[in-house]
Amino acid sequence: MHIPSSMLEGSICPVTAVVSAAGIAAAAYSAVKSKNKPDAARFGAVTALIFAAQMMNFPIQHGTSGHLLGGVLAAALLGTPFGVLAIALVLAIQCLVFSDGGFSVLGANILNMAILGAGLGGFLTTRLLKSASIKSVKDAVTLGGIAWASVVIAALACSIELAVSGTIAFSQVAVAMLLTHALIGIGEGLITVAGCFLFATETVSSPKKWFRAAPLMASAFIAMILSPFASGYPDGLEWVAEKFQFLHESAPAFVSPLPDYAVPQISNEAVSTGLAGLAGVIITFFLAWGIAKFLTSFKPVEVTS
Repeated sequence: MHIPSSMLEGSICPVTAVVSAAGIAAAAYSAVKSKNKPDAARFGAVTALIFAAQMMNFPIQHGTSGHLLGGVLAAALLGTPFGVLAIALVLAIQCLVFSDGGFSVLGANILNMAILGAGLGGFLTTRLLKSASIKSVKDAVTLGGIAWASVVIAALACSIELAVSGTIAFSQVAVAMLLTHALIGIGEGLITVAGCFLFATETVSSPKKWFRAAPLMASAFIAMILSPFASGYPDGLEWVAEKFQFLHESAPAFVSPLPDYAVPQISNEAVSTGLAGLAGVIITFFLAWGIAKFLTSFKPVEVTS
């Protein structure tokens, strides 16, 4: 659901940028104040896992594909504030390094997938579940339902942004976006439940060594080995844009080093995609690690009488 620059114009771009910046600032403040912070390695590994998982488009119907948004998964594994920051970082790296999502609409993408997806999704998760660990069928259904809802809410927000921009009437785009992403949301729910089953711990601040390393190993495997086999069908937003003829190619604001998740100097598509994905995992891990080190360096100020 990465919106390209050509789809949104006018005031919607700066408005969503300001809203997203405020949301990220609030998440960073909450992360600093949080008593249950993930360590830097855990934050970096889970953020890298989200990046790699988003490369894996899965087919749905009518020649359409979807991919993980990961907001609820990130919030469940890291806590809501760190989940918001993780998705925002992934989106920024995808935009700047891989030309995935336009620079002028980065604020809208962060609003839809990080602020609403991880923020609102994480809020619902903490209210409806005691922990991210899957202990019963009811927990799995609840978590999967929240993840499904996060995709539908993001699709609704995207529809509103397209309408406000004047790209297409809301009555035209909303139904198609919601129906398509309702199907994609099923995949989101299943992946989120599986991810929490495999990688959740009782406390994000004191994970076992295995849980620190496992997401990073999984992200490297997905990026290098599995990503070349991702579905080539257009994703939900692209499919709707093609259907209503508002998908227009535009020149990027700058040249990304690894456009379209490929190494330009390598002609073999599978190798090119795998190496680009691995580079993305490494970049994501170390940037996330540095951000977490900075945020977790702040200690609560103790007031003495």
